[in-house]
Amino acid sequence: MHKNKLKQIWAEGRPVLHGWLSIASPFAAEIMAAQGYDAISVDGQHGALDYSAVLPMFQAMRASGVVVGARVPWLDPAAIMKMMDAGAYQIICPMVNTPEQAAEFVSYMRYPPHGTRSFGPTRAAFSQGPGIVPEANDEVIAWAMVETKEAMQNLEAIAATPGLDGIYVGPADLTLSLHDGKYAPGFDREEPEMIEALKQIADACRRHGIKAALHCGTPEYAARAISWGYHMTTISSDARILAAGASAQVKAFRDLTGAGGSEKNGEGY
Repeated sequence: MHKNKLKQIWAEGRPVLHGWLSIASPFAAEIMAAQGYDAISVDGQHGALDYSAVLPMFQAMRASGVVVGARVPWLDPAAIMKMMDAGAYQIICPMVNTPEQAAEFVSYMRYPPHGTRSFGPTRAAFSQGPGIVPEANDEVIAWAMVETKEAMQNLEAIAATPGLDGIYVGPADLTLSLHDGKYAPGFDREEPEMIEALKQIADACRRHGIKAALHCGTPEYAARAISWGYHMTTISSDARILAAGASAQVKAFRDLTGAGGSEKNGEGY
């Protein structure tokens, strides 16, 4: 089985730069994969796509050599196993709130005797190479998302779950849950209590020998997260990058010509 390059990056003491795809487009996936990310995940939870879109997006990214992964919609064995059978090397599972749920998630990621993953690597058998059964348990990466008040209360126990590779922080939901809607959801939190929570998660991961990952909005904030002890940072997404790039060009044109324009449709990013 082809080795998971992320483990080599961490072994060398380097952080992982992670990209995010939420638009159902193999071409967009191919473009993003050619930009130098270490890993890219397809968002099966909130992304505008389903499994029929994920598979060709994985295929489009193969030539780049980027490590592909997916966020699944929920703690569902069918969704988790299907993404791995499609060739995902890492799975991000949302709303893991208890150590029991973390253990359940880990079991879906591993073949017996270490888990309950069913054998049927339809595409993975070709994209990941031979030897999946004896090697996949050590190569795939299981990220449990900590994004609620309940999960923070169970942080130490979740981080101590045998077989869990890391905790992936969803800052928007975590902010909503921890502070009962006091703050608007979003990335790159500056509230002192949120920064403290993010550092607490990184410290818990360090104590238990697992990795910490954070979803960020900018490279500057991602670099701060690395300094706090995070091992992988996600910077923006295909949708947000597209919106930001288009918005910047439109603004530049309006400013240069003094010509007014139509108001933006929707909230944008």
